[in-house]
Amino acid sequence: MKYIVVLSDGMAGRPLKELDGRTTMEAAATPVMDRLAPVSEIGMASMVPEGMAPGSDTANLAVMGYDPRRYYTGRSPLEALSIGVDMNETDVSFRCNLVTLSEEEGDYESRTILDHSSGEISSEDAAVLIGALKEGLEQEGYTFYPGTSYRHLLVQKDGVESELTPPHDILTKRIGEYLPEDPVLREMMEKSYEILAHHPLNEARRRQGLNPANSAWFWGAGKKPCLTSFRERTGLKGVMISAVDLLKGIAVGAGMDRILVEGANGGLHTNYEGKAQAALNALTDGGYDFAYIHVEAPDEMGHQGSVEDKIRAIEYVDEKVLGVLTEGLDRAGEDYRLLLLPDHPTPIEVRTHTGDPVPYLLYDSTTNYKGEKEYNEKTGRDTGIEWKEGYRLIGHLLQEELC
Repeated sequence: MKYIVVLSDGMAGRPLKELDGRTTMEAAATPVMDRLAPVSEIGMASMVPEGMAPGSDTANLAVMGYDPRRYYTGRSPLEALSIGVDMNETDVSFRCNLVTLSEEEGDYESRTILDHSSGEISSEDAAVLIGALKEGLEQEGYTFYPGTSYRHLLVQKDGVESELTPPHDILTKRIGEYLPEDPVLREMMEKSYEILAHHPLNEARRRQGLNPANSAWFWGAGKKPCLTSFRERTGLKGVMISAVDLLKGIAVGAGMDRILVEGANGGLHTNYEGKAQAALNALTDGGYDFAYIHVEAPDEMGHQGSVEDKIRAIEYVDEKVLGVLTEGLDRAGEDYRLLLLPDHPTPIEVRTHTGDPVPYLLYDSTTNYKGEKEYNEKTGRDTGIEWKEGYRLIGHLLQEELC
């Protein structure tokens, strides 16, 4: 038996007036999900423990079977694992987003965050700007590390953790009341604007009609994590397929292999088929028992507030990931169990994450469940099945109780 998780990040949402009261999941054309739903188990799962921030970090740990209350030490340290940063036990890592701030205001505090991803800036462009920040801002005890797209790191030696605000939570809001209390971090952010606002690369981006990455934004602080081995817990050889450092870092911490897919960038136009094919190859020819395919696009489109693009992202997941994957496994004659779900909702109207339960679909190629006509938030609730401790759901997928 092969086991697969298809994690469609932020796919769930809320009913929208412009969709006649439907969610983006309900509005999307998803023939593969529609084919699986009537013979699959459908229900709801709470992936974000009550009282914890609804981030992709806590939620994906839960989907992987790690209780966030026990294992979560912050988002950025997980990304540090992916990048290969060798953190000491006393170091603190911060996520460093390259964001787009408004530029009309005279002082830094009065600006607003227009785009948490600087138009999904390429890793190549971002590396140039992180280089400028390293040259202009690094000081004793603070080191910048380039990551992927708009997602980067600042590591503080012998640091102190502090509560910081994710930039996607405060889009269009005045940033003054959300700046760090730590004077060093605050000064770095203010100076980052001075360094980046008129950097030649950003001037070129403006001429091309692209959002300038004109400021650093620190958040997601934490210390070095310690995850137990996924293989020791499950007996399965697992692989992670994702474009984002957070998921790749969880894989490193869990002792799972990673497959880097060319053209996978975490955006709307990522290489969906390449991810599905990589999973197929790993499961049918690579000796792997378990594959975790993470697709960031629905979440990014939710943050952008684009109804049309979020629907398109969900449709791409259906056609180019689920379709390719299920057809390939069926053609290969493999028995498999597949879990499809988002980690958290990213509703269009709030443009950020919420901690609401998410709908899941569990398909077993050897068993026909009595399922539902469709797979979405409403049918998930209607079944009455809900996993209050979402981190236990993976044990249901694997048909065993995990410690």
